[in-house]
Amino acid sequence: MYRDPFGGGAQFDTGAEFGLYKTADGQNWEHVQTYEANPTNITLLTSADLKSVTKKNGWQFDWRFEFKQPEREVYKLTIPIAISVIQGLISIEIKSDHVYMHLVESASFNKGKSKVYAGVPGNLVAFACRLSFQRGFEGNVSFVSKTQLIDHYTKTLGATHFGGHIMIIDTSAALRLIDKYFKNQEP
Repeated sequence: MYRDPFGGGAQFDTGAEFGLYKTADGQNWEHVQTYEANPTNITLLTSADLKSVTKKNGWQFDWRFEFKQPEREVYKLTIPIAISVIQGLISIEIKSDHVYMHLVESASFNKGKSKVYAGVPGNLVAFACRLSFQRGFEGNVSFVSKTQLIDHYTKTLGATHFGGHIMIIDTSAALRLIDKYFKNQEP
């Protein structure tokens, strides 16, 4: 079965939404109603978190499956004012020379026109880029895209179409994303 890790902010069969939303300079996410920008926390998902990230609770992907894959790391994005509420998730795999993104998903309340917080998916992708630098991979990240989303990811992420459905985020694009979401922090 083909799984698109993002969804392009459009209505596709995955139901996931992805896009770089308007954020304030130097901040990580923006409250859509008040435009108040604040920092985020990105930490590993725990087994205790699994009961809250189910399809019944509005999540589109099977995060329990992702969590159980030994080669994958699943991270959650939370905010300090609501540390127990998961705003978004990312599943990554550390390859020999880059970070591979399997899935990225915003919580259901952070999707669409009525989203509470903007910047969640962009934040998670920037985190993957930052992790790539920390692991010595020069910010290199890859993922699989649907054909109709290749141009979208080129524009919003600075990703390069590598061939087929494979997209890569190279060092310069990774640095731009990190600067946008983790301003004043080392890659």
